[in-house]
Amino acid sequence: MDWLGAITGKGLSFLSSMFVLAVGLGALLVLALFIADITQRRNAIRRNYPVIGRFRGLFIKLGEFFRQYFFALDREEMPFNRAERDWVYKSSEGEDNTAAFGSTNNLNIPGAVIFVNAPFPTEENEGTPAPPVVIGPGCPAPYEAQSILNISAMSYGAISQPAVCALSRGAKLGGCWLNTGEGGLSPYHLEGGGDLVFQIGTANYGVRNADGTLDFEALREVAAYEQVKMIELKLSQGAKPGKGGLLPGVKVTAEIATIRGIPEGEESISPNGHPGVDNVSELLDHIGRIREAAGKPAGFKTVIGETQWLDEMCEEIRRHGIEHAPDFITIDSGDGGSGAAPMALMDNCGLLIREALPLTVDILARNGLRERIKVIASGKLITPAEVAWAYCAGADFVNSARGFMLALGCIQSMRCNKNTCPTGIATHDARLQAGLDPRSKAIRVKNFVERMRKDVGIIAHSCGVAHPRALKRHHCRIIQANGLSVPMDELHPPQRTRS
Repeated sequence: MDWLGAITGKGLSFLSSMFVLAVGLGALLVLALFIADITQRRNAIRRNYPVIGRFRGLFIKLGEFFRQYFFALDREEMPFNRAERDWVYKSSEGEDNTAAFGSTNNLNIPGAVIFVNAPFPTEENEGTPAPPVVIGPGCPAPYEAQSILNISAMSYGAISQPAVCALSRGAKLGGCWLNTGEGGLSPYHLEGGGDLVFQIGTANYGVRNADGTLDFEALREVAAYEQVKMIELKLSQGAKPGKGGLLPGVKVTAEIATIRGIPEGEESISPNGHPGVDNVSELLDHIGRIREAAGKPAGFKTVIGETQWLDEMCEEIRRHGIEHAPDFITIDSGDGGSGAAPMALMDNCGLLIREALPLTVDILARNGLRERIKVIASGKLITPAEVAWAYCAGADFVNSARGFMLALGCIQSMRCNKNTCPTGIATHDARLQAGLDPRSKAIRVKNFVERMRKDVGIIAHSCGVAHPRALKRHHCRIIQANGLSVPMDELHPPQRTRS
């Protein structure tokens, strides 16, 4: 057995040598980091606490992870808490999403919503699907849309090719529309065969002349697709009201550059407004030209801040005729969206959808335009209660972007602007995109839409009406600071039409 002892001895000697080498290299690394930290002048913590100070940055990054998975309660996180995300995940996966042992939702918080259940609810088998709503009845090709939940604007560029493909296919399967976002019309939007809303941003991507102005001939070509049902002019979005979109150069691939009509690999910054559209008269004229070129309904998307301009717009419509009105208005919430944005704008600019939606509906009603102009609500409406609230407030449709990102598998890693999205949704890294299978994710999109329809329908039936579009403000109560609730129609009373 001498040979076994010799082999064992050599093995231990080798391991011992490797250990000593590893310790030596580790010591050299620590020394190098110490010298680098104590001589640099950019970071005071690292200069005063060399090597150890480096752990602060690591702990900050890990803190986000540990809060999400270990320490935060189900209803604590922002922008979406675990309970909200779990409802979307389970719904999109077709799993049971019922709860037991009582609600974890604190209904004593001012602003919380309570729906007024009827003593004699509508039986579910008596309930009917929400009736379709016609948008742009005076257009050559009006749009009759039915779905109570639709996919909000997310451009190809901001999200990946497989993500767009999954949403396109899912929209067709779920019977809802998909908004293209401001990045132009791509083949991936069309491939699923579902209805599309073509969005025109301030840079006029996909329909722009060399000088960046709107190319109406290119718009006609886009509108010629049967799938394109409406044209939406984006004035502003919830993530950054008052600032144009930003697409980092790393996301401007050759294909995206071709679709948008911009240079490959260069950062693309949209203007913060549409050139030549500086007042309500110019806005209405621009929408009129878009509608005439497309032959399809045209409207605009905005975040509400100042409200006087809405009254001025209504006065302008009353003077020139109701046919000059936009066919729809999409109201976005000021508390951010799927786009990356400066924190100052995302956190503190623009009214939230809770205030903006009823305010806009009331202005239109007061001016006798509520039936003519359809209202689409957008912004953090990803659960049945939030969608049902929007219909009580007066919405004709509800859009969601981040809800559908969660349906695709988004884990709220907050990396949308870094091209490092771990789920392949908001990245153009081929390795990360490979994890997103459009076929299976399309089924999740369909499931999410169908479960939302079912659960919002359950709320409607509980309130004694046949479908969500029959919900009114008196079906909803809002908790006040004293802990008592007030009917929404008292907070926002019905508007009388101006004579």
